[in-house]
Amino acid sequence: MLQYLALDWIEQTLTNNDFNLPIPLLIELRNYVRDRDAGTCNNFLEYYHKGPNCFFHLNQHKLHEQLKAGNALVMFDGLDEIFELAKREEVITSIHRFTNEYPDVQVIVTSRIIGYKQQQLRDAEFRHLMLQDLEPAQIKDFIERWHDKTFSQAEERDKNIKRERLQRVINESKAIAELAQNPLLLTMMAILNLKRELPRDRGELYKDASEVLLHNWDEGRNLKPDERLEIIDYKDKQAMLRQVAYQMQTSEKGLAGNIIYGDDLEAIFTKYLQSIPVNDARDKARRLMKQLRDRNFILCFLGADYYAFVHRTFLEFFCASEFVRQFEKERSITIEGLKTEVFGKYWHDETWHEVLRLIAGMIGEKFVGEILEYLMVQDGEEEKFINLFLAANCLAEVRNRLVIESTATKLLNKLKNLTKYDLWYYYYSQPSYREETKLVKEIRTQAVTAIATTWQESLDIKIWLKQRATQDDNYFVRRAAVKELANHFKDDSDNKTWLKECATQDSDSDVRSAAVEELANHFKDDPDTKTWLKQRATQDDRWFVQGIAVKELAKNFKDDPDTKTWLKQRATQDDHWFVRSAAIEELAQNFKNNPDTKTWLKQLATQDDDKYVRCSAVEELAKNFKDDPDTKTWLKQLASQNSDSSVRCPAVRELAKNFKDDPETKSIIKERATQDDNVVVRGVAVRELTKNFKDDPDTKSIIKERATQDDDEYVRCAAVQELAKHFKYQLELFDIYYQCAVNDPFKDSHDPPNNPNPRRIALEIIIKQFPQHEQTLPLLRDKAENDPDEEVREFAQKKLKQWKV
Repeated sequence: MLQYLALDWIEQTLTNNDFNLPIPLLIELRNYVRDRDAGTCNNFLEYYHKGPNCFFHLNQHKLHEQLKAGNALVMFDGLDEIFELAKREEVITSIHRFTNEYPDVQVIVTSRIIGYKQQQLRDAEFRHLMLQDLEPAQIKDFIERWHDKTFSQAEERDKNIKRERLQRVINESKAIAELAQNPLLLTMMAILNLKRELPRDRGELYKDASEVLLHNWDEGRNLKPDERLEIIDYKDKQAMLRQVAYQMQTSEKGLAGNIIYGDDLEAIFTKYLQSIPVNDARDKARRLMKQLRDRNFILCFLGADYYAFVHRTFLEFFCASEFVRQFEKERSITIEGLKTEVFGKYWHDETWHEVLRLIAGMIGEKFVGEILEYLMVQDGEEEKFINLFLAANCLAEVRNRLVIESTATKLLNKLKNLTKYDLWYYYYSQPSYREETKLVKEIRTQAVTAIATTWQESLDIKIWLKQRATQDDNYFVRRAAVKELANHFKDDSDNKTWLKECATQDSDSDVRSAAVEELANHFKDDPDTKTWLKQRATQDDRWFVQGIAVKELAKNFKDDPDTKTWLKQRATQDDHWFVRSAAIEELAQNFKNNPDTKTWLKQLATQDDDKYVRCSAVEELAKNFKDDPDTKTWLKQLASQNSDSSVRCPAVRELAKNFKDDPETKSIIKERATQDDNVVVRGVAVRELTKNFKDDPDTKSIIKERATQDDDEYVRCAAVQELAKHFKYQLELFDIYYQCAVNDPFKDSHDPPNNPNPRRIALEIIIKQFPQHEQTLPLLRDKAENDPDEEVREFAQKKLKQWKV
């Protein structure tokens, strides 16, 4: 994806002859860490200046000037490919430092979701987005365009036959449809489909895809084969790649690594070729390494003589294939060994789950049944019952479940029990137990999803889901059941009626809003959906559901001629600010080219009766009209002169966000942080000042002053948090945190984020940043016994238990 963005920049630059577009800088983090560890660079600029694994070099001084000017898009690729946790933490810190030094530069960081911790980059003000799978309409569009590009006009008939055959297989096989959501695998399917009809199993599909790359790829591209490697057929290549994948998973970094040293790769190939046997095995091994990298696109070169599978899918498939070969052909692994040494060893590691699923799809049903029985008796509570969810995924790979029907039923019952899972102690109403509530919700909803996905063709499960959606006494189970029913049984004739009932009759607003969303997504072409959404937007007794209905109507019917008028009515006449704000947001985003939208937003920002509506209007105008010449002037006036604090707050935020290079912006924010008579405005200004002007010589002094001298706990708390975030591990600040933890006069109830206790915040900072300080442990003990706030005492007691002191 990031390489595509870089190539797109090149095309736009050449097409438009515009060399002032932001420069895309792609940094593959695994290469950066390798160069940093070797001592050839200390930071990202040095990496681009002289890093051996950087494919092209840029003068770091000129690059610094470009970055300071904000004339770059910096893309950090593959955070998950830094396998040592300590090094990954260091890189995250470096990225955070980079964004602080170059605040005008757009930055993208990519990572696989497994093992990723959002909070670290969220603290650095990153937004989190997840690449979604291709939807059915996108898959169909891809297939249409791929075949149009592949076939000539003279091949129209053959093109239509192949295109329709591929689409039919995807429509008929749920397993293949799931794989088609991945663009790489969909491409492989299209290529395979040119020669023969696709298999229905994932393992067989991966096997055929590897054959395409290893055997037919050169032929399809009319490339002349290397005659010296003709003796090595695709089956030999598959056998060698199985051994490569197997060695990777037994290495220090394990399967998560996807990395092998060049000498080790060459040794594997040489040993295999000697066993065939062939002449000049070592020479042929080296040639094969180059062929697999440059022509077959199975392996890729990482630099520093390291190799990897070009896509993790192939690593997982070949690793699973090797285990199956040892189990079925070589008989070096027994079923007991497969259970205990493979599944037993790795069921708790999510990076192994795809391999374990593939193994389950490649071996006999009875053996899978034994593995499922083994997984079900494991104690998975500490691992959030990941053993049972893995078992469900493995069962989904079995084509003939009747062979292990009793085992499947036992698993289903265990998962049904998880939808009622709870902890043994009371926790719901206590703020300190919010993590427990989150855990219970996660386990219950994941159980609903696992049942719906694994038994999606079962009429009994459809009935059970309807019962959960309407009768379960827990709202997040009902909500999960609503979503799974809508997605897995969307072709059912009664779905629309049933969703409408949930959207109007359920007692919980979260469940009703989920039903509104699903009905709008699945039935937007229905003639009465638009009218029904309008009714929900005005007649539901909860503002949250009304706001969701407003958003869904705007999203799905923005081209209707009366949508704009209706949204304006909601934005000005609705009784609740949330609904009005939702309408304002949709109007600003979908109708910003309308000539009166900006004027209308300005009127709302200064004249509306509701403070939240005024705030929304300021934010949407700044977001959608920031390039308008008078927006900056207008925001300055609001931030410094408007008498309404609910207007000054968003104006300060939007000024800092969109116009921080203007010299007046910093002065206005400093003034608001120290002189504004409203605590919320001062708090917002404190946060924006440290976020955007950390390097200004006055900033730290101002924030230190607010942390110790401000009259309001909200501002003091904001200042303490910002010091810790932007000036972390600075010993000179320890005393400020200490004095805050000991002496802050906060007397209210601790309720983050609305009303946080500065003593609790400061104590947590000390524990995280200065755990070895001589005053930390005595302070923690004192807080555990003597703090007047029960929440602070419980927090300190919990930490003491963790420290075992």
